[in-house]
Amino acid sequence: MSGDTATITGAAGRYASALFELASDAKKADKVEADMADLASLLAENDELSAALSSPLVEADAKHGIVAALAEKAGFDALTANALKVAADNGRAGELGSMAAAYARLAADARGVASADVTAAVKLSAKDIDALKASLKRALGREVDVRTHEDPDILGGLIVQVGSRMYDSSLRTQLEGLRTAMKEA
Repeated sequence: MSGDTATITGAAGRYASALFELASDAKKADKVEADMADLASLLAENDELSAALSSPLVEADAKHGIVAALAEKAGFDALTANALKVAADNGRAGELGSMAAAYARLAADARGVASADVTAAVKLSAKDIDALKASLKRALGREVDVRTHEDPDILGGLIVQVGSRMYDSSLRTQLEGLRTAMKEA
């Protein structure tokens, strides 16, 4: 794995790494990757689900049940379901979204594809994403898997994170820099 693209840390990273190794050995890495992508989507779309899994007020047994029911309903592979249940049993249910993101980075890196998280103030069009992928491919020298996020607080521009590198051309950051420069003058 190359340094910048496979920066996987913390408990979620360790769980994702273990799951990736098990899935690779079982020749199920692609299926588990699809399951984890579905999990990430479910968590992003359902605030109540995310809140329940993260809440210290919800007991571990209940979280296990939520994760088990979710895995069954979504049709996750047994390997994925078991890993998610183990994470929930070990008090890591609130980190399943981070675990899914870490797994996606590991899988992309194994395919030789860099992962980029792009934050924009507004939803990017398919044409904008394609142009961004082409620019990143030229800069990095390999294919890039782009995940986009919206954050109106950045006002404009982009924040691009590839591995441990962050490129921040957001209007908010530029304005903060200008404010700091004016204070020093």
